[in-house]
Amino acid sequence: MPLPPLVEPVAALSHAERARTARHTSLAAFGDLGQRRLAAAHVAVVGAGGLGSPVVLALAAAGVGTITVIDDDTVEASNLQRQVMHRLSDVGAPKVASATRVAADLAPETRIAAVSSRLDSGNAAALLRGADVVVDGTDTFETREAVAAACEELGTPLVWGTVQAFDAQVTVFWSDPPPGAPAVRLADLYPHGSAGDVPTCAEVGVLGALCLQIGALMATEAIKLLTGIGEPLLGRVLVIDALRSRQSEVPLRGSGIRAAARPAAPAVSSVSVAHVVEALASDRPPVLLDVREPAEVAAGAIPGVIPVPLAAVLADPAAAVPPAAGRSADGPIVVVCEVGARARRAAEALVAAGVPATVLAGGLVA
Repeated sequence: MPLPPLVEPVAALSHAERARTARHTSLAAFGDLGQRRLAAAHVAVVGAGGLGSPVVLALAAAGVGTITVIDDDTVEASNLQRQVMHRLSDVGAPKVASATRVAADLAPETRIAAVSSRLDSGNAAALLRGADVVVDGTDTFETREAVAAACEELGTPLVWGTVQAFDAQVTVFWSDPPPGAPAVRLADLYPHGSAGDVPTCAEVGVLGALCLQIGALMATEAIKLLTGIGEPLLGRVLVIDALRSRQSEVPLRGSGIRAAARPAAPAVSSVSVAHVVEALASDRPPVLLDVREPAEVAAGAIPGVIPVPLAAVLADPAAAVPPAAGRSADGPIVVVCEVGARARRAAEALVAAGVPATVLAGGLVA
C-alpha cells in the first residue's frame, strides 16, 4: 500500500542541484517536490561493503541531503570484485573514507557523516537516532539483529537486503508504520536464533553484479519511503534467483515478536607489528593465528602462523587454537588477517569463550 512521505521538503533547491537532478524532477510521480524531500532527508547506511557501496552511490546521486555511513572495516583487495565504491588505491584505508570521496564527486551538496565504528547492541540506537530511514547492508546476523532492535526501539523504517552466492532477498521492516500499514519486524522473517551460522562470502562466494542489483533495489525502497511514492516492500519479501533470472514475492505478516539484540561484543585490544616482532624473540612468544582462507594463506603468510579460517574459529572458539609447535603453550594469542577486520571478529569470539586474544593492528598489510 502507498505510504505518506517521511520528510517535509526543503524550501528550494540550489540552481546547481536542480540542474544535476533534472531527470528526477521530470518524473510525473516525483517532480520537484520529491527532489526537495530527498534534499531534506537523512539516511543511515550500516555497512559500506557489497550492498552499502551501491546504496551510498545511488542515494548520493539521487540527492539525499545527509547520509550517515557506519563501518569499522578497511578495504581489502578481495572487496573490489563487488564493493564498487572502493578503488585499488583504497586498500588498507577505512571504507567510510571512500563514501566521503565518492559523494563529493557525485553530489557536492550531499553531506556524508562517516562513522568508523563497530555497531553493536550497545551503541546501535545512539548511532541510528535521527535518521529518517536506515539501510542495513551488513554481513553478519549478529549486527543485523542489533540494527533491527535499534530501529524497533526508535520506530525507524529499516530497508533490509541480503546476498549469498547467486540468491538475494530485499524487504522493509517497520515496527511503527502509519495507521493501516502492517507492523513487520526482522523476527517475523527470521525468529531469534533461527538463522544459525550464516556462511561468509569467503566460504560460498557472492556474484558481484548481484550486489549492485540488490543495492539499487534497497536505495529505491529508501527513496520511495522518503518521498511517499509507489508501494514499499513492507509486508512483502522480494526473492531474487540470479542464475535463473527469476524474481518472486513472498507475503510477510507481523507476529508481534520483537528483535532480540545480542550482547555487545567483548572489547579486544590491538598490538603493533613492532610489539609482535619483539615478543617473538622473548621467552614467551605469542601464538600467531591466521584466520584468512586457505588460498590466501597459501599465497603468503607470516612464518610459523597457525592457519584456522574465521568460520572455524566462530564455530568453536575454544577448540580453534591447537598448541603451537616449538612454542610455549600458554603464549599470548595474536590474531592475524589481511588488514584486521576478520581478525577482530575472531578475537572477539575467542575472548567471549574465555581465550585471551589480541589483534595485529593493520594485519598483513602493516
